[in-house]
Amino acid sequence: MQVNNKHHRFTKIGLVGSGLILGLMLSLTYSAVAEKMVKPQLPLDDLRAFAEVFGKIKTDYVEPVEDKKLISEAISGMLTGLDPHSTYMDPDAFKDMQVATQGEFGGLGIEVGMEDGLVKVISPIEDSPAYGAGLKSGDLIVKLDDTPVKGMTLNDAVKRMRGKPDTQIVLTVVRKTETKPLKFTLTRAIIKSKSVKYKLTEPGYAYARVTQFQERTGEDLAKAIKTMHDENKGAFKGFILDLRNDPGGLLNGAVGVSAAFLPKGELVVYTEGRAPDSKMQLTAVPENYVRGGAANDYIRDLPADLKTVPMVVLINSGSASASEIVAGALQDHKRAAVLGTQSFGKGSVQTIMPMNNGAAIKLTTARYFTPKGRSIQAKGIVPDYIVEDGTDQSGAIHEADLSRHLSNPKDGEAKKPADTTNAAKEAAKEKLNEKKFAEPSAPIEPASKDDIQFTQAMNLLKGLPVIQSAPAVKAETPKAE
Repeated sequence: MQVNNKHHRFTKIGLVGSGLILGLMLSLTYSAVAEKMVKPQLPLDDLRAFAEVFGKIKTDYVEPVEDKKLISEAISGMLTGLDPHSTYMDPDAFKDMQVATQGEFGGLGIEVGMEDGLVKVISPIEDSPAYGAGLKSGDLIVKLDDTPVKGMTLNDAVKRMRGKPDTQIVLTVVRKTETKPLKFTLTRAIIKSKSVKYKLTEPGYAYARVTQFQERTGEDLAKAIKTMHDENKGAFKGFILDLRNDPGGLLNGAVGVSAAFLPKGELVVYTEGRAPDSKMQLTAVPENYVRGGAANDYIRDLPADLKTVPMVVLINSGSASASEIVAGALQDHKRAAVLGTQSFGKGSVQTIMPMNNGAAIKLTTARYFTPKGRSIQAKGIVPDYIVEDGTDQSGAIHEADLSRHLSNPKDGEAKKPADTTNAAKEAAKEKLNEKKFAEPSAPIEPASKDDIQFTQAMNLLKGLPVIQSAPAVKAETPKAE
């Protein structure tokens, strides 16, 4: 009898929930009929199916589930089913994202995505616990502490990786180049990401590394250039812009960095989407990269020789989105030679849309194109000089490896550099239960003598032979001088 009463109570809750959904359907139907000449009609049969499933879960699921959770998960599924980058952010996740773009946030310092139920590392953020421990682009995270990742949503996995500073988490990782899984014990920290690092590598040669595009990245780069110029006491002989493992960030930051090296008014990137406000042409003018326009233009006082100094841009498979915009713009205008390995290939624009409940959705609203009309989506930037970093590149992932990725509208479906998805999944299955683990290797210090791509970039700037890993893809290669 008690069971029946409990079932009856849940039935009533389910009916109330279903009634809310049906009421919403009726109001939307009325609105749709009233504006049928303006908007397409709603799919009533599908909405009825949704309400039916909602009611069944409320009445028959083994445990009671709150309406808020069901609706939130439905919204999340609706977005994640579109492409790898559209997502629903609950209020906490939305706040974390806002803080992250300002350059300080808590966690492990790792850009991740979800592929076939496993968490894939897109790029570790420099100076973070993840970077220092040796996590690499393409790593598959299969366990968080003792909990398998399989079956988690990306939001669930991210929440588990977050936590109070100075607390630890163990990540079990499968790396295609290793015969055994790797175990990383990471200590969570407040990540204060310094988006621009710089130094004079030797007299006359400047080096700047952009680790992520944040609100102040363009301004910080301008300050770094002025500092190095003063230290050099004269014009540069060569400039290296390092965008390796830069997962992207804010679009205006990419325009500002590009504008520092391009003539004023040159096209940096343009976007195309369905909504009118998704069609933009962003040129190298202050209005496109700084609030307040010309009055706050942080590149107006940069040395004039910066527009003509011989230049090399470094990229790899961890260079995505905003970093690909910069590399593509400088390559198209023949302002710089690009050296390294093929970039990630994320050529889509995500718009953050706040919701009334404090949450937000990140929705793919457009594709972006380089000044010459190239779409980077699922293809990436192909370097003028292909130089690998000295490690096995077979484990690197690209946008084209992700399920539900957008196609490239210019070239059709781009050919994948290597289909590592199935191999990585099989490796994960085989190695999950092994008791022995390989030792993680420390990352190579950028711009050091052990950094092969950097040393070859210096050779290019000095007119010395460049040792390539493969022939250059393009017939016409931009010159660095």
